[in-house]
Amino acid sequence: MSTLTLKGPYWVVVRQHRRVLWAVPALLAVGLVVVVALRVGLGDPDSDGMHRSASQDQAWGMLRVFMEYAGNTLLFLPLLVGAFVAGPMVARELESGTWRLALTQSTTAKAWLGSKVLLAAAVSVLGSVALIGVYRLGWVTVSGTWQLHWADRGPYEATGPVLLGYCVLGVALGALIGQLVRRTLAAMAVTGFLTGLVLLVLGALRWLFLPVVTRTAPYPGNPGPLLPGSALMMDTGYLNSAGERLSENACFNPRDPAADCPADLNITARYLDFHPASHSWPTQLIETSILLALAATVLYAAFRLVRRRHP
Repeated sequence: MSTLTLKGPYWVVVRQHRRVLWAVPALLAVGLVVVVALRVGLGDPDSDGMHRSASQDQAWGMLRVFMEYAGNTLLFLPLLVGAFVAGPMVARELESGTWRLALTQSTTAKAWLGSKVLLAAAVSVLGSVALIGVYRLGWVTVSGTWQLHWADRGPYEATGPVLLGYCVLGVALGALIGQLVRRTLAAMAVTGFLTGLVLLVLGALRWLFLPVVTRTAPYPGNPGPLLPGSALMMDTGYLNSAGERLSENACFNPRDPAADCPADLNITARYLDFHPASHSWPTQLIETSILLALAATVLYAAFRLVRRRHP
């Protein structure tokens, strides 16, 4: 990012954090080189795995492990973004008093905070888009394997716009918490904790956004074959003659695990609830909308706070 086209507080923010700004494209370049190198070593991704050479098998295994770790690492990106905004960008200047220098340069407190928020959000969004592209380039080859299903933690966040939403929320929380706490390390810890808490809560609730698809099979049939290979199974169990659902363990007999269900349960069918792969993008968009709404609310509070403390 060139500082020649930026003026006022924006130029100052870029100059202050230029090392971090240069680190972003450097990390992207490293990730892209690794993914491309492993895909080149893999050869044709559509070829039958049974006819791959030993070197192709090794490249495929390395790519799968790399993508698994990369997805888990990207889960922490919003926490790092929020902690950086809260600590080095906002709280450190308030703690040391250097923000007062900015206010002597014909800059308002609102512009001081706005420059930090805007540049942090822009870099976070552009960086996230690039990371998603790099991740998908490698993930598409190994998707569906262990820990790399589209609904797994890590791949879900790293392959869609929800990662952008979490990063923008991290920026917003950092701008607010940095002003409230005014201590660099404490602000970083609190912001990281709150961002991670939102990630955990929405991660637990996201599969409630859309209704599940249900398929049934007559008892003692098995609905498993009716489950698409790419689907996310949510629940399975039994249905009795009254249409009531019973858990999968309702018929379990520890003395005879292979025994049929007791007759007094009146089991007539088995059911299976799942989310098809087509629910991935709608769920991503709903979750991203929630995150952006939260971020807008937090940013509103952050700017109200800076105007009240530094009119």
